[in-house]
Amino acid sequence: MLKMLKLALAASVLVAGASVAHADGHQKVDAVKFLIPGGAGGGWDGTARGTGEALTKSGLVGAATYENMSGGGGGKAIAHIIETKDEGTLMVNSTPIVIRSLTKVFPQSFRDLTPIAGTIGDYGAIVVGKNSKIADLNGLVEAYKADPKTVAVGGGSVAGGMDHLIAALVMKNAGQDATKVKYIPYDAGGKAMAGLLSGEIQALTTGFGEAIELARQGEVNILCVTSPERVAASKDTPTCDEAGSKGTNFVNWRGFFAAPGISDEKKAAYIAALKEMYDTEEWATVRDRNGWVDIFNADADFVKFLEGQEEQIGGLMKELGFL
Repeated sequence: MLKMLKLALAASVLVAGASVAHADGHQKVDAVKFLIPGGAGGGWDGTARGTGEALTKSGLVGAATYENMSGGGGGKAIAHIIETKDEGTLMVNSTPIVIRSLTKVFPQSFRDLTPIAGTIGDYGAIVVGKNSKIADLNGLVEAYKADPKTVAVGGGSVAGGMDHLIAALVMKNAGQDATKVKYIPYDAGGKAMAGLLSGEIQALTTGFGEAIELARQGEVNILCVTSPERVAASKDTPTCDEAGSKGTNFVNWRGFFAAPGISDEKKAAYIAALKEMYDTEEWATVRDRNGWVDIFNADADFVKFLEGQEEQIGGLMKELGFL
């Protein structure tokens, strides 16, 4: 049945002229321009270029080009794709599109775009230095419970940003007052990690992918990860739910959006290409090189996920006084 649906999809796309289905039925899209809302070398840039590499090398997309468009916390690129309505462009984005829309950094939201699919995830992690007296999440919570002012938690985003929200969520679900989190913002994740290793902060909220290599080197201990199940890269690391922060589940997803009003055929072609990408060796190479976790929720499922995250983040930001 699945094979028949794929063949039917390929046929409809060919008739519409939105993409090309060659004789082998493999290529889904002629060409894609990836619009990147930030500069070279960042997470968005790496996601777009890595995805483009896998799609082109596997033959699912004929050619890929890239445009970096920084400005407005990502708002410049969002406004651009809405204005141009270019069906050949996919814009990469991630959790900040939800946070920055809620805080009115830019007036648009994901609802002004065509959500295509969430493709990869990086779960949050609570980390302490290798010489810390805190051995597990319960130890951190007990220290926080005794005096929140003595437990400085750092992160690589501004107050009210994603790292702050994850720290607050973990404490809230551990039964503590999330508004009392003493959050220390750093300019970037690397500087925050340096702050932890130097003893400036007692704990760090960061991406699991950023923490795992240092944990393997014995430089840090990961107290928990904000995933629903243990992550394959570190089966010994408990989920935050297991560690005592009940129900904590948070992923910094990255995915792709198209311009508003694109044809159903074009949207289906993009979704088909991204879905089939997961079964390719080219994608496995890119994913493992970057330490990404596979997630895939497309179209309506992606919208439902975004709405759920918006509700979760919005409620927490109101509780903390940021909205």
